[in-house]
Amino acid sequence: MDSVSTPTRKSHWRRKQDRRLDRRFDKLEQALPNTFSDRLAWLRTRRARWVRVPIGLLCIVGGVFSFLPVLGVWMLPLGLLLLAIDIPLLKAPMNRFMIWAERKVQVWRRWWQGPRKRRAGRPRPR
Repeated sequence: MDSVSTPTRKSHWRRKQDRRLDRRFDKLEQALPNTFSDRLAWLRTRRARWVRVPIGLLCIVGGVFSFLPVLGVWMLPLGLLLLAIDIPLLKAPMNRFMIWAERKVQVWRRWWQGPRKRRAGRPRPR
């Protein structure tokens, strides 16, 4: 058996994580305004690696110093997401994080829109 021609479980798992992360980034790009979406798409390209890694590291450092006015905790997951493109060890946790975050955003949107709909004269659901 030639080890080069047969895919291993680890390489299959990595390709699966790559596809999942790509789908999550595609979904994120669709939700963002065009200017941010275009920049994120460019940052995901292969040639942007030398820009992506330092920006990811700076975002992580900025997230640590979130007590300062401009910097915030939002920078920490953004930096980890950017680094996950290049570091296979981060792909699975960041996939799980993005799924969790998408679910939380949906819950928050329903909660936020709920009282507004009730105030508009619609009967309260039972």
